[in-house]
Amino acid sequence: MPAIADWDDAYANAPHVPGGAEYPARWAEAAAAFRSGLAADRRREGLPYGRHPRERVDLFLPEGVGKGLVVFVHGGYWRAFDRDVWSHLAAGPLARGWVVAIPGYPLAPEARVAEITGSIAEAVTQLAAAIPGPIALAGHSAGGHLVIRQICADSRLSERAAGRLARVVPISGLFDLRPLLRLALNADLRLDAAEAAAESPALLAPRPGAAAHVWVGADERPEFVRQSALIANIWTGLRAEMTLTVEPGRNHYSVVEALADPQSPLVAALIG
Repeated sequence: MPAIADWDDAYANAPHVPGGAEYPARWAEAAAAFRSGLAADRRREGLPYGRHPRERVDLFLPEGVGKGLVVFVHGGYWRAFDRDVWSHLAAGPLARGWVVAIPGYPLAPEARVAEITGSIAEAVTQLAAAIPGPIALAGHSAGGHLVIRQICADSRLSERAAGRLARVVPISGLFDLRPLLRLALNADLRLDAAEAAAESPALLAPRPGAAAHVWVGADERPEFVRQSALIANIWTGLRAEMTLTVEPGRNHYSVVEALADPQSPLVAALIG
């Protein structure tokens, strides 16, 4: 594998995806349309789970009794977006009878990565206390990091919530944060060597019995494919149950859109 000369480019997605800059606006439009098309009694928006103004969660309820809870954690390099950009991705699990929760969280540079990890642990813990059944976690990009952090041995997720985790699906995630120390975006993340190591799942032990289905697009930047293979490899050696899917024809942005399709392989992997 050749040496990387430009680390910022190695982790830059939009310049390498046709129309990459257009995706966020398209997602926001699709998310707003999804919410407006869902009956008022099937959505709960802006429910607080913490003191920070961004510690809010949107809930989407299926018809009838839910089969369980899906929590989707968005990406944006821990420093961009909010929960309302991603509502449409609830469509797939929702149509299959699952309650779907999409939490927001404090962003860098105000919050450090370790603090954001704690916010997601609190969100999942509170959601688990309110919604019965099995729990499946999915997260995209930085969100992929945040969901797999919940099944690390040092996770702040409650034991009761952890015991109900049926599946964890990090999508295009980041699992070794040390390369980010070289990136310009670290001016916002404020990672140092100690925090980068402490927040890297690839350098941490999984919880006993941990399992994850790592998902990444074949057309992504090589570093994202490498990072996904890395965590699947390392955690397999640490006795976690790991599955790796490199989905053909998908890039960093299109890969997560499959959550909106009830029949997609990604939704099947998430809810079983």
